[in-house]
Amino acid sequence: MSSFVLKLIAMITMFCDHLGYALYGKFSFLNYIGRIAFPLFAFQLTEGFIHTRSKKNYLYRLLLFALVSQVPFSLFLTLFNSSVVLNIFFTLFLALVAMLGYEKCENKSIGLLLVAGIACCADLIKTDYGSFGILLIFCFYIFKNKKLYMNLSYIVLILLKYLPSYINSNFFYRYLILMFCYLIPLLFINLYNGKKGPNTKYYLYLFYPAHLILLYVFNMLFIQ
Repeated sequence: MSSFVLKLIAMITMFCDHLGYALYGKFSFLNYIGRIAFPLFAFQLTEGFIHTRSKKNYLYRLLLFALVSQVPFSLFLTLFNSSVVLNIFFTLFLALVAMLGYEKCENKSIGLLLVAGIACCADLIKTDYGSFGILLIFCFYIFKNKKLYMNLSYIVLILLKYLPSYINSNFFYRYLILMFCYLIPLLFINLYNGKKGPNTKYYLYLFYPAHLILLYVFNMLFIQ
């Protein structure tokens, strides 16, 4: 399974996720499908970080699209949430900073503290997926050559994020469905063959703000 296929699956499932909010204004069955998207994007970010010719340009590119995407994301967010949240490109940008900082630290203990600090920062400034997103991306990076550890750390992070809020609730069955949906991207990631496939870099970047605006307009015209 090539990088192109993983990105295509991530884009389709992300669209399903956001379509669910545009249609229903709350979490729905489409959002379960959407849980597949972020882990695939997270994994692809680490692949991009490892293989990019210029990490500096990669950082600038993510920051640029984070800024460009914030207004579309904020408009879309008003359909179902009154909170102020920074879009996923900010999360990806911070994760890239964390990996770059860790890579440059000769003392890896200090590097890990840096990663933890950036993860906390993601929560403080309220980026999409927050510290969970940073740590998930970092685990994909640090265990890139150790699939067993990568898989185990992925599962542990998912459990830590979702289990506490569901275990004492009346919706434990939803948690089980959620866990199943989160295992699907792990299957795709393990099937990854290291091949790039067609270049979709800028299509993906542009798709994110474009589909958010499209769904916002769709909701305003046909749902509201």
